[in-house]
Amino acid sequence: MITVVGTGVSAPPADVLAGAGLVVGGRRHLDAAAVPACAERVVLGPLAPALDVVERHLDKGARVVVLASGDPGFFGIVRVLAERFGAGALDVRPGVSSVAAAFARVGVPWDDAVVVSAHGRDLRTAVNVCRARGKVAVLTGPGAGPAELGAALASGGAERGGWAGAAASGLVAQFPAPLQRVLLVASALGTRDERVERVTPAEAAARDWGTAVSVVLCLDEGRVVGTARTVAGPSPAPSQWALEEGEFAHRDSMITKFEVRALALARLGPRLGDLVWDVGAGSGSVAVECARLGAAVVAVEKAADGVERIRANADAHGVDVQVVHGSAPDALAGLDDPDAVFVGGGGRELPGIVAACARRARRSVVVAMAALDRVPAVRAALTDAGFDCEGVLLQSSRLAPLPGDVTRLAATNPVFLLWGVRNPAYREGVAQ
Repeated sequence: MITVVGTGVSAPPADVLAGAGLVVGGRRHLDAAAVPACAERVVLGPLAPALDVVERHLDKGARVVVLASGDPGFFGIVRVLAERFGAGALDVRPGVSSVAAAFARVGVPWDDAVVVSAHGRDLRTAVNVCRARGKVAVLTGPGAGPAELGAALASGGAERGGWAGAAASGLVAQFPAPLQRVLLVASALGTRDERVERVTPAEAAARDWGTAVSVVLCLDEGRVVGTARTVAGPSPAPSQWALEEGEFAHRDSMITKFEVRALALARLGPRLGDLVWDVGAGSGSVAVECARLGAAVVAVEKAADGVERIRANADAHGVDVQVVHGSAPDALAGLDDPDAVFVGGGGRELPGIVAACARRARRSVVVAMAALDRVPAVRAALTDAGFDCEGVLLQSSRLAPLPGDVTRLAATNPVFLLWGVRNPAYREGVAQ
């Protein structure tokens, strides 16, 4: 058996190391533990060599103890050990996870929190989750600590200089203030050096936090305490999407109809950790629905009254949508590259806007338009950027009442929906 002990926030049992032939752990865990003099010690660095040593001791029948931080089954070493040696070979004794400890230190319930790891992973996913949700715990790592997270949230852009960089370039756009978040940085939990500090994202970006950080809580302080819950975890996906047009404030029926929106959402595939652009957002119905499904969303709209409607619709549905008041494609320059983009409208500039979006989108672009004349150029813009393009003409008729308790079919305006999915064989603008 391999005994896996969670330590750090809480001390391991005094007798857990008795009789161990091999003790594996981080240097701080080994230094703090009463490791038997006869036991071999392995300081965790690269995992593969350490696992090889573990296997050799198991083959000899020796008792192996692995010391880990907090709950080793929570973004911890249990996964790696189970994959190598099987879950039946593990005796896991969890401690208090760093996430549970951090929320406890600040007196905030966390059954509705989202937990994301940036340790050895792409920081952009954690950033997008923090943009989309009001209660997030981020497990940090080298190059993905409070400073990097704070910089991304403070600027609004983790990859391309953010709102401030775009504004400085003289673009015709009014970039919004970043989302209002506070960071609670929990360092060295469970040690004599433990501290929890409340900072703004900008303050976090300006600090050198060293290497002792365990977890960062990113909170919308207006929403940290909600109603009692019966199911733990983040809010589930909405029970309905493709909402009726009446669920949104809009002008003169200038809104993506729910039949079109349903297919657009299916092709966009918004999910937690994604970043979605809604370009030419109008009422923001697509932006709001993507946010309801968990994505971080930026809505780009050139009309001032449209900007206010988008904000009102986002507030009405309880989601965060960042709104850029400006004209595409110029207004896109300071934004992070999106996973998916929805483009609405049908002016002469549409193919150029689609081309600009396609150059930046990681996964997919969906375009809705009423004008047949725009379809060939939009399709060419997608295929030229390395997307496999498909499309459909959507023409629906809704049930409508007539006098005399009878029903007729009322036709809606036909809409072309084109979508492109990035071809994995297409790299850096050249088909491979």
